[in-house]
Amino acid sequence: MTLARRRRAAKLITDDSRNPGARTASPNVMPAEASMAVPTRVHASQTVVVAALCTASNQPTGIRLKMKLAVVKERRAHERRVAASPDSVKRMAAMGLEIVVESGAGEAAGFTDAAFAAAGAKVVPDAASALGDADIVLKVQRPMTGDEGERDELKSLKQDAVLIGLLQPLENPADVESYARAGITAFAMELVPRITRAQTMDVLSSQANLAGYKAAIDAAEEFNRAFPMMMTAAGTIKAARVLVMGAGVAGLQAIATARRLGAIVSATDVRAAAKEQVESLGASFIMIDEEAARSAETAAGYAREMSADYQRRQQEKITEALRRTDVVICTALIPGRPAPVLLTAAMVAEMAPGSVIVDLAVEAGGNVEGSRPDEIVSTHNGVKIIGHVNVPSRIAADASQLYARNLLSFLGLIIDKEGKLAIDAEDEIIKATRLTQDGAIINALLSHPPRPVEIAAPVSDH
Repeated sequence: MTLARRRRAAKLITDDSRNPGARTASPNVMPAEASMAVPTRVHASQTVVVAALCTASNQPTGIRLKMKLAVVKERRAHERRVAASPDSVKRMAAMGLEIVVESGAGEAAGFTDAAFAAAGAKVVPDAASALGDADIVLKVQRPMTGDEGERDELKSLKQDAVLIGLLQPLENPADVESYARAGITAFAMELVPRITRAQTMDVLSSQANLAGYKAAIDAAEEFNRAFPMMMTAAGTIKAARVLVMGAGVAGLQAIATARRLGAIVSATDVRAAAKEQVESLGASFIMIDEEAARSAETAAGYAREMSADYQRRQQEKITEALRRTDVVICTALIPGRPAPVLLTAAMVAEMAPGSVIVDLAVEAGGNVEGSRPDEIVSTHNGVKIIGHVNVPSRIAADASQLYARNLLSFLGLIIDKEGKLAIDAEDEIIKATRLTQDGAIINALLSHPPRPVEIAAPVSDH
């Protein structure tokens, strides 16, 4: 190649690096003279610029290569949990997702912005920055709407976004309508079926386990005596007697924790299968009606609501036990229904002064007559009724860790190896949890056949 031709090739490269849009030829094609001239006469920095321009031109502008997953700070009252942990962020990033976390989202759970950033998340200053253009949104509780709080979180979600969280669809059907109108695909994690394949996604179990533990700790804190038997030179302190009503996940953990604290524990449940589980933890089981108990469990593993006659006999037997009980922990819940009343005011009146009752069902109406949400009520006969709300959130760090792992497992069900959405409509877990799709309410618990809802036109959040 002559010296003149080499100089012309070098000039072409220099001009392109300063003004890449000036040439009419395709930016992906470089003249033969220029490609031959690069190694001999062009400065190395010019070679880097040309290579970068050629690489960038192969990718369409404005297109994000990874799906954006957003985690925001929970804004509902009494909520300290967060939908991701630094560990889950690292694993989600490995799935090929772009993770965006609102600043301060994990503060109440002990997860700093720096920890999220170190795990691979982009930390943004506000919820709008996180939610804007997000393909997937992870929440603990359902999004705030315009008439509820400081900002309309739902309005910030784009059409076709995937929303995953504890959405309480049976208690808040109007919200489900809103998801459908917004064109959002919503999944309610509390509807995950209790099957072997879904155990790692079972949010209710992971959170109830912590609630049962915390219930026993709260009872011990309010009880004005020790739980274990103590023999001292000054005398013997009798062990506290604890009765747990409802031997599901929360109840079994309450039994185990109370036993570790040294209490003498008994329990009751309408399901016959609970007897063996209770006794395996070293507690005694109070059976009301063995024949009725055999049919008291649903196919999903939950307790059925019992007949009025059963409830009357249960109250008689429990009243007798209450006269020698110091602490009662009530855990009975029926999905989508008000909590059953297990202890009436008359039954509470049979307990000795200084006794303590923990009502874990207070947010669903309560198992105890006279309990009030977010209060500790003292009855006329000196019995304390504890009504803490959102008990798992009172152990926010562990509750968030477990919840984040539940969501991570669920994401593995709907995201393929390339990091793209792959929702199998025939999967039984998808069928059970998906509430809305393409503007319709499609969950069998809420609408059958699928009920279309008019999708609202996108509205700017600004």
